[in-house]
Amino acid sequence: MAKNVRSKSVAAKPQHLNSVSPKEKDVLGRAGEKAAVDFLREKGYKILQQNYLLPDGEIDIVAQDGQTLVIVEVKTRKNNNFGKPYEAINETKQRRMMKLARQFMFRFRMLRLPVRFDVVSIIGTTPEDFEIEHFAEAFNPRDLQ
Repeated sequence: MAKNVRSKSVAAKPQHLNSVSPKEKDVLGRAGEKAAVDFLREKGYKILQQNYLLPDGEIDIVAQDGQTLVIVEVKTRKNNNFGKPYEAINETKQRRMMKLARQFMFRFRMLRLPVRFDVVSIIGTTPEDFEIEHFAEAFNPRDLQ
């Protein structure tokens, strides 16, 4: 016997004036990552990988600065209304970055290289108006143990 199921219409929740759709967020994030790559190249970094997928997540940028492997997290926001982008790199995110770095280094047999964790924080809506802040050695893994 078939059941008669009624669908209930749900009113759409109004979006906050400062929010962006998932598609807009993805577009802004990719533009920010490209701007970060350009910025780091201008500073002399060698870009090894972008958006590198590993079993436990993705590394935004893997670069080399001299003999140091640099794992870079890029955070892009259109404004400061919810805090500066770099403030989103909490201890949980730092631990995930460390785990991903170990996986990457193991995969590419780079375990003896010194590693550093940088953050590129970007505010703006288009590459032309991006304000870029770079935090070299944004955190020290020894501080998390």
